[in-house]
Amino acid sequence: MRSVVYPGSFDPVTNGHSDLIARASHLFDRVIVAVAEDTIKAPTFSVADRVRLLQTTVLEYDNVEVLSFSGLLVEFARSLQAPVIMRGLRAVSDFEYEFQLAGMNRRMAPDIETLFLTPAEQYAYISSSLVKEIARLGGDVSGFVAPSVYAALVERFR
Repeated sequence: MRSVVYPGSFDPVTNGHSDLIARASHLFDRVIVAVAEDTIKAPTFSVADRVRLLQTTVLEYDNVEVLSFSGLLVEFARSLQAPVIMRGLRAVSDFEYEFQLAGMNRRMAPDIETLFLTPAEQYAYISSSLVKEIARLGGDVSGFVAPSVYAALVERFR
């Protein structure tokens, strides 16, 4: 069984994330969406909320599960016997940071590969940070996130 870990803060999960999850579900037998507990970002939603929101967006995929994790990503991937870490690249500006992460992960865990996927063109500009900022300012983000995530954002920034 080929497994992949797709890590992130997912604060909140966007249609871009969902696109990558859907595509990974066709490439791998098992997709583990890994919600990072340890993040330098100040999250808008708790880990439990982020897991719950992700679960509502992946219901249609039998081979996708959502878990939270703490600590080193490569150790988490190893614990799940997942030999691949998937990362999304929206723009060239993402590449340098992601390239550094992949190199560090390879150094710590040469048995785990990093795979980069780009979202579909219509999602390439969407970021969780921008979605939160627009929602905080009262803008309509319904076209960027799933309905359950939209409702959670409206509630949070009411």
